Amino acid sequence: MPKIKGFWKRWIFFGLIVLLFFMVMGLNSSLTEYFQLTGQRGQMKNRIENLKATQYALATEIAYAKSDKAVEEWARTYQRHVQPGDQVIIPLSPQEFTPEMNYVQTPTPSQEEKWQIWWELFFGE
Repeated sequence: MPKIKGFWKRWIFFGLIVLLFFMVMGLNSSLTEYFQLTGQRGQMKNRIENLKATQYALATEIAYAKSDKAVEEWARTYQRHVQPGDQVIIPLSPQEFTPEMNYVQTPTPSQEEKWQIWWELFFGE
């Protein structure tokens, strides 16, 4: 009988070690999943911050697009609308139009006597 007591103790000890091994393996897989989820949470936080910044930028663009200044800029830039008092300049391509050269004659100074220059200086018209 003494052999049987030691025999059962060994089997119980062996069973406890196997049970402990499986518990440690379960803990290891739980810790691995925890660290993986923690990393994903950090990535999601960064993505959320980026999306919030994008949302803020888009809200700013929408607010500008709804303003009167943006509408006027769009109308003048893309639709070429003109307000009263504006001078319309329509650029022509060089292939369709050749500018004419208008020469301005240079004025020649008139020959006056010195006494006439002094007279004009003191008694001018």
